[in-house]
Amino acid sequence: MTTSDPLDPTAERTLVLIKPDAYARGLTGEVLRRIEAKGYRLVGLKTVHASHDLLAEHYVEHQGQSFFEPLLAFMSSGPLVAVVVGGNRVIEGVRSMMGATNPTAAAPGTIRGDLGRDWGTAAVENIVHGSDSATSADREIALWFPELVVQD
Repeated sequence: MTTSDPLDPTAERTLVLIKPDAYARGLTGEVLRRIEAKGYRLVGLKTVHASHDLLAEHYVEHQGQSFFEPLLAFMSSGPLVAVVVGGNRVIEGVRSMMGATNPTAAAPGTIRGDLGRDWGTAAVENIVHGSDSATSADREIALWFPELVVQD
């Protein structure tokens, strides 16, 4: 299974989730602006209210951790925007743009550093998710955008 881009089949792709906290605060456009300003291309985009089952599959590697259920509750608390982003070294680039997971520790100039903060909630509300590897990107894109998966 691959997730190819018909306009640039050699481009790497990643999944970005603009989380419910960012959506509720009206930051979706700002996050997308930063991604596009960097020169990456939006390959797929949709607003969804994610189900518990979809989120449990997305975060399966965290199952059994104390933060797993609070994370699922947060991520299903409202709409989010799922985006497939393409470009050369896009996984590395988007993760750098996002900043550290903890928004308090995230550097100024990053999405989390500029737009996020600690709200004292059980789940870290940190604006955005990005795939951490090509393997994760393929798996996550297949979950959120099955229509973009090309069977080999």
